[in-house]
Amino acid sequence: MRYLKDSQTKELKIRLKWDIYESLKDISLQEGKSLNFVINELINKEVKILQYNNQNQFFIEKPRIVFDKKNIKLFHNDFIKVDFSEYVGRVNLLITSPPYNLSIEYGKHNDSLDYEVYLEFTKQWLTKAYELMADDGRICVNIPLDKNKNGLKPVYSDFVEIAKRVGFKYQSTIVWNEQNISRRTAWGSWLSASAPYVIAPVEMIVVMYKKQWKRLNKGESTINKEEFIEWTNGVWTFSGESKKRVGHPAPFPLELPRRCIKLFSYKDDLILDPFVGSGTTLISAFQEGRKAIGTEIDERFINLAMSRINSSLFVQQNLI
Repeated sequence: MRYLKDSQTKELKIRLKWDIYESLKDISLQEGKSLNFVINELINKEVKILQYNNQNQFFIEKPRIVFDKKNIKLFHNDFIKVDFSEYVGRVNLLITSPPYNLSIEYGKHNDSLDYEVYLEFTKQWLTKAYELMADDGRICVNIPLDKNKNGLKPVYSDFVEIAKRVGFKYQSTIVWNEQNISRRTAWGSWLSASAPYVIAPVEMIVVMYKKQWKRLNKGESTINKEEFIEWTNGVWTFSGESKKRVGHPAPFPLELPRRCIKLFSYKDDLILDPFVGSGTTLISAFQEGRKAIGTEIDERFINLAMSRINSSLFVQQNLI
C-alpha cells in the first residue's frame, strides 16, 4: 500500500459526497494506494490542468534576453509565460523537440507529468505558438511515435489531434529513422502471440501550418536540387546526437533543423524554437541565413546553448 508521507502535509477536514467517497475507496483498493494518496493525486492533477488553462499567463513574464548576435536571440524564459507580443503573427517556421514526458532529467521542467497533464501542457504551448505564427507559418515538431513508460500512450496521434484542435492544419509527417536499434528489456509474451510488444525505433517530425500552406510572398530559397529530391521523401535516415558529446539529456542532431529550415523556409525568415535546450535550432538558423528566437527555462541549458552558439559564430567568422 502506498501512503502519503510528506513533511509539508497538513491535515484538513473536507466533505465528500458518499458516492464519490465510495468510488475513491474502490480506486484506492485497486491501485494499492491509501485513500489520502489517491485524493491528493487527483487534486494535484486538476490543479496543474487549471494552471495550464489560465491563458492570461501567456504574456505575463518579462523577456530576459541573454544572447543577441547576428539575428539570433535567446531568452531565459518559460515559453508559455514570456511576453512575446512583439512577435505575434511574425514567425515563419517553428522547429522544436518538446519534452517527451519520459522522466528525463531536464532540471526545471517536470518530465514526469501525469499524461493528461502533459497533453494539457502540449495544448498550452501550441496555443501560444499559434498566436505567434504568420498566417502562412509552418511548424516542424519532433516527437516520439509512442511511449511505453508508465503505460502505452499514442503520443504522435494525440499531438496531431491537439494541434488540430488548437487551429493548426495538417500537412504531412516525416519519419526520422535514427538507425537506433533499441536495447530491448521487455518483449511481452516471448515467442507467443499472447501479448507481444512491438517497438518502432523511429521518431516523427509533424509538419503543420496555421492558415495557408503556400507562402503568401515569394522569398529566396537556399535548397539545391539534390536536397529537394531527397528530403521530400518522407523517410529521413541519419544518426541521432550523442548526449555525452553535447552535454544535454535529449539533444537532436544539427541535420534535423537544417533540413527543415532549408525545405520549409526562405532566407531571412524568422525561426522559433520554444524549447531551445542545447541550442541546435538556433545554430542551424544562423548557418542557413535565417533570423531566430528561442526560449529556454533552465539556466544550465541556457549556458550550454550560448556556448555552442558562440562557438558556431566563431567558426563561421573564421571560414569567411
